[in-house]
Amino acid sequence: MNTDMLYALRDPAGVPSHPLVFLILGVITFALHMAAVQVMLGAGALTLRGAFSAHAHWRRLAAAMLTTSKIAVSVAVVIGVAPLLFVQVVYDPFWYTSNVLSAWWVIGFIFLLIAGYIALYVFYWKNHDIAADGGKGGLWLVASLAMLLGVGFIVHSLTNQMLFPEQWMAWYAPGGVVQPNGQALHYWNLPRFGFFIALSAPVTGAWLYAYRRYLQASSHVDASFITWLAPLAQKLMLVGGVVAVLLGAWWMATLPEKMAWFALSPWSLVALLALLATVSVPLLLGKRMDQGLWGYVTFAVGAVALIVVGAMREVLRYVTLLGSHGYDALDYRINMDWYSTGLFFSTFGVLGGVTLAYLITVAWQAGQTEGTYTPSPAVNRLGSMAIGLLVLWTVSYFLVGFYVWAR
Repeated sequence: MNTDMLYALRDPAGVPSHPLVFLILGVITFALHMAAVQVMLGAGALTLRGAFSAHAHWRRLAAAMLTTSKIAVSVAVVIGVAPLLFVQVVYDPFWYTSNVLSAWWVIGFIFLLIAGYIALYVFYWKNHDIAADGGKGGLWLVASLAMLLGVGFIVHSLTNQMLFPEQWMAWYAPGGVVQPNGQALHYWNLPRFGFFIALSAPVTGAWLYAYRRYLQASSHVDASFITWLAPLAQKLMLVGGVVAVLLGAWWMATLPEKMAWFALSPWSLVALLALLATVSVPLLLGKRMDQGLWGYVTFAVGAVALIVVGAMREVLRYVTLLGSHGYDALDYRINMDWYSTGLFFSTFGVLGGVTLAYLITVAWQAGQTEGTYTPSPAVNRLGSMAIGLLVLWTVSYFLVGFYVWAR
């Protein structure tokens, strides 16, 4: 596949803003998506470990992590749409070709995701009080985690296949015989996949530190449970961090020849330092983890580290396609659309920011309240503002659509 053909496959309409905007947004939304995925996997694994334990603390943690995992799946699915959209905008010749080559799996992963989601909810429905009664129907949770991992593996394969245009014809017509059914996944790298999955352990450890600090702010603190959580969170961060780094080193060692430059590049070193910084935060903070907002710092640093890892991944993709195939994502034709650009950022920053602020405020205050929680007038106004902005956004969206249609 020569460079001219790759450029010919681009959308002739161009992109509505500078390609760099889409690359940066792709990195940020990928990091947010992976944070939700890793919390979901880690919380699901802790639920499976604790739901059937005789230890009261494990069962209590399992109950909390089941709710966390259930919500994290929803967040991962919603946010996961964004990085895929940004990839298909500037890398459309590669992304769409990869999807066509494995079309059966592209369609199948939707059904697998739905099935995994349902299985998680079946387990949730069967376990209304894990802390008191223990777990029931563990196979549903095992099946859910297995299917959700399968979804991740499919997307992993698709995002790797797009990086090998030189193999597309061989995959489409092996031995000169055309096979247009799209029933095969053609490329994957297990160390790379394992690296991103293994990150769920330190990310979940950081999440447990934040959860622990959240509980400490309650008026009724269970000191023994708080004390028990700390070494578990630290173990997840240290052991999980070591496993992730080893898998990352294995990934670097198994990079194909055209990507081998990346293994010892400053980019991979910066990503490694970001991960090590995250793991070291609880050790550096010590007792300050129990004071003020310090207990949340580890997860915040971890979120930044995931953005760094996402940037590393994007650099690898960009340089590979530019250096090996002559495709520069940054020279995509720009057909500037100020309305759609402004709509996106106002939706993301204003509507999303106000709504998220309301949800976080309610979740925080409800968790610190004994009995029935009643929001203050200020919180109610914030909620009304979020609803009002959503209504305004919806009305303006359709008004513009009708205006364009009428013209």
